[in-house]
Amino acid sequence: MGRYLLLDIGAGTLDMLCYDTDHDLHYKAVVRSPVRVLADEVRQTRGNLVVTGCEMGGGPVSQALIDRVKTADVHMSEPAAATIHHDMQRVASHGIRVVDAAEAEALTHDPRFHHIRTGDLQPDRLQRLVRGIGVPFAFDAVAICAQDHGAAPPGVSHLDFRHRMFTAALAQHPAPETLLYRGDQVPAQMNRLSAIAKDATALPTDRVYVMDSGMAAILGASMDVLAVNRNRLLVLDIATSHTVGAALEGGMLGGFFEYHTADITASRLDRLLMDLADGALSHRRVLDEGGHGAYSRRTIGFDAVERILATGPRRRLALESTLPIAFGAPWGDNMMTGTVGLMEAVRRREGLPPINYL
Repeated sequence: MGRYLLLDIGAGTLDMLCYDTDHDLHYKAVVRSPVRVLADEVRQTRGNLVVTGCEMGGGPVSQALIDRVKTADVHMSEPAAATIHHDMQRVASHGIRVVDAAEAEALTHDPRFHHIRTGDLQPDRLQRLVRGIGVPFAFDAVAICAQDHGAAPPGVSHLDFRHRMFTAALAQHPAPETLLYRGDQVPAQMNRLSAIAKDATALPTDRVYVMDSGMAAILGASMDVLAVNRNRLLVLDIATSHTVGAALEGGMLGGFFEYHTADITASRLDRLLMDLADGALSHRRVLDEGGHGAYSRRTIGFDAVERILATGPRRRLALESTLPIAFGAPWGDNMMTGTVGLMEAVRRREGLPPINYL
């Protein structure tokens, strides 16, 4: 038992949960995501940039750096440049100069350059946030989730590669918490989570865990009070950039699918959920539709589903569904779905007593 810090690093928000298991107290905050904060920092500076650090979520940061090339020189170390793309030639094609770590470090002392450091973890900001809600900045364990596409080999779709990373692990034990890793045991191909785990060693904690945000959200949603005593569930996490749907039976994954949220409509959700439960959803079909893929291990049957539960910051997309979808909020907060999933995954890993997330 002890004090836990759970962080869900998304495209839109950073969701933070501090939980004291000894006193059964939890404190939470939802703030702007690191990629948005760092993109603002890039835009608010003037002149040449040198960027060091590690791979992080791209999106706004990548675009801000690409835009900066129009008016100034941008030099990036190779680890930082992976934020934009794993192919350094692709990064260079935007006009960004990719340099080795030594040259980038030297430029941080050059007054002609403003220094930016990439990274999903921003320790000083975290410390301010945690202390701002009245909690000491020291924890027995820290668990962090983010979306990791992995570093796909040349010629392999990064979408397909991400999916196969998941299914290889789930083949050993088909439960969402399988994708929780100790900070020193992250598979090498999970480059973003590896970078987060490395940066997290600077935090005041004894143990670090990382997990993909999609599976953390699925596990967290299944902890909602509406899912209690339901054996067969369909669970949706409709997040800012990605949507994951899963079929669960007795806490085990029967299957799941993943799409970009921008490609999701209520009618597509209805079809996907019914096909997922009936075992009629193929990986190839989802890839052909532009999704990340589908995994099917066990058919639970749509008619046997006891609850369909939706969470996530964009779950309003499910309002027009023709299916009886309920809207979950583990620990009373839809935005804590990922952090609750992290806490539950850590609880199971460490053998802690059950937690009531009501």
